[in-house]
Amino acid sequence: MRPMQQVYALRIVLGIVAAFLCLGYGFATGTISKDPNVNTNITILLNGMSIAIITYIASHYVMRRHYALIVEKPQKIFTMGIGVYFLSWIVFWVLFYTMIAGPP
Repeated sequence: MRPMQQVYALRIVLGIVAAFLCLGYGFATGTISKDPNVNTNITILLNGMSIAIITYIASHYVMRRHYALIVEKPQKIFTMGIGVYFLSWIVFWVLFYTMIAGPP
C-alpha cells in the first residue's frame, strides 16, 4: 500500500478506537447509564465530539512524524481521511452505544 492509503486506512481504525474511547469515558464518568433519569444527551454528545476531535488531532501529530518524509505533500496528512474518520466514529459510536446502553 502507498503511504497515503495507509493513512486513510489508519483513520478508519482510529475512528473505531475513538468510538470505544467515547463509550469508555461515558461509562467511567457515569454519563452513560441505563437509568433514563441519568442520561443527559447533550453532555454525552459534547464529550464524544471532544474525544473524537482530540483523538484526530493526536493522530495527526503521530502520523506526521512517521509519514512526513515519505509522502509528496506532508500537509495532505491532516486532511487525508478526515471524512471517513468522523463517519466511522459516529457510525460505530452510535452502534456500540445502542448495543450497550440502549433500552432493554
